[in-house]
Amino acid sequence: MFAARKILTSAVTTFLLAAGLALGTVGPANAAACPSSASPVIDGASAHWSLRCSGGDVTVAGWLQDTRTDGRCAKVRINAGNGEYKAKAACNSGVRNSFTYTFKRTSSAQVRLATV
Repeated sequence: MFAARKILTSAVTTFLLAAGLALGTVGPANAAACPSSASPVIDGASAHWSLRCSGGDVTVAGWLQDTRTDGRCAKVRINAGNGEYKAKAACNSGVRNSFTYTFKRTSSAQVRLATV
């Protein structure tokens, strides 16, 4: 029994470490419920967003900006608590794009900023 627990603990620790490293390369993630907001800045991109709830739905609204002339784009990815997915990109240094997405029948979303 002790050996099985030790193996399981090692496997879980390895998974969590790998997941943390993967998120670190993508950029900040914000798994949040209403109301909340975030203003992440990563190498080559910045953004701001807020989550608002009304009538059983969540609205994610904000902006993202490409901050580097490197041929890459800033991208916000949104995974809503109901399984829906949306994304918005801004390409070329200095370009800022706004976004507003409403997701039905949920009060949470995971929002991530990355460069692609």
